Amino acid sequence: MANEESNKPKKMKRKVYEKELAKLEIELVKLQGWIKETGPKIAVIFEGRDSAGKGGVIKRITYRLSPRVARVVATPTPTEKQKTQWFFQRYIPHLPSGGEMVLFDRSWYNRAGVERVMGFCTDEEYTEFMSTVNDFELALTRSGLILIKYWMHIRDEIQEERFEQRIHDPRRRWKLSPWDLEARTRWVDYSRARDAMLQHTSTAHAPWYVVDANIKRHARLNVIAHLLSQIPYKDLTPKPIELPPRQKAGDYEPPDLSQFNFVPAVYPKG
Repeated sequence: MANEESNKPKKMKRKVYEKELAKLEIELVKLQGWIKETGPKIAVIFEGRDSAGKGGVIKRITYRLSPRVARVVATPTPTEKQKTQWFFQRYIPHLPSGGEMVLFDRSWYNRAGVERVMGFCTDEEYTEFMSTVNDFELALTRSGLILIKYWMHIRDEIQEERFEQRIHDPRRRWKLSPWDLEARTRWVDYSRARDAMLQHTSTAHAPWYVVDANIKRHARLNVIAHLLSQIPYKDLTPKPIELPPRQKAGDYEPPDLSQFNFVPAVYPKG
C-alpha cells in the first residue's frame, strides 16, 4: 500500500499550474484566430463517468475564447418529438459550421453509456447505434470536419471523493442528480458499456483518447496540450493595435446620474 501511495503523482502546485495554463491559453487564442480566419469545422467530444471533470476541462478551454468561435453543447433530455427521429438527427443541428469549434459535454455516445445502462433505449436501438456510429463519424470526417474524442477516466475512489464534495458543498450540490447516484450503484455495468464502446468505436478516422482525469489540474493541462497538437493551426495574430485618439467632449455635458437607481454598494465590506 505504501508503494502504491508513493507511485501516485503529486498534484501540481497552483502557481505552476496557472503559469502553464497561461501559456496554453495564449496558444488557444492563436487557435481561435486561425479558426476564424481559415474556416475549419472542429468538433470535440468529452465523455466519462459522472464527476470525471468534463465540464471543468471545457471551461478552461473556452475561458479566454469567444463563444462565437468556441461553442459549448450540452444537449438536454430529448423531447417526445426527438424520440421519434433518427437518433443522430438531434445532434446534427449542433455540429459546427465553418469557422467554429464545438465542444460537446456528452454527445451521441449517451446511447452507448447512460441510455444502455439505465435502460433508456432498447437492445435493438443500442445495436443499431453501434452498427451505424462509425459510418456516421466517417461521413463527418469526409466532409472535412475535424473530430476529436476524449474519454475522461477516473478511479472508483476518486468519484466517491467528488460525490462527497458535491453532497457537502451547497455550490456544487446541483451537479449531483438522482441519476448520478443510481449510476454509482451500477459501476460495473458502466465499465462494461464503456469497454464495449471504446473497443468498437475507436477508429482510424475518429480514435478515442483516454485522459487520466484523477487529478483535475493535470487533466486540464494535458487535454489542452493534446487538443492543440491535433489541429494544424498557425499563429495568425495581427500586428499590435494602436488606440486612436478619443473624440473630444466639445459641448457634450454628462448627465446627472443621481436620478437613476444605483446598485447598492454592499462591497467592499469593513
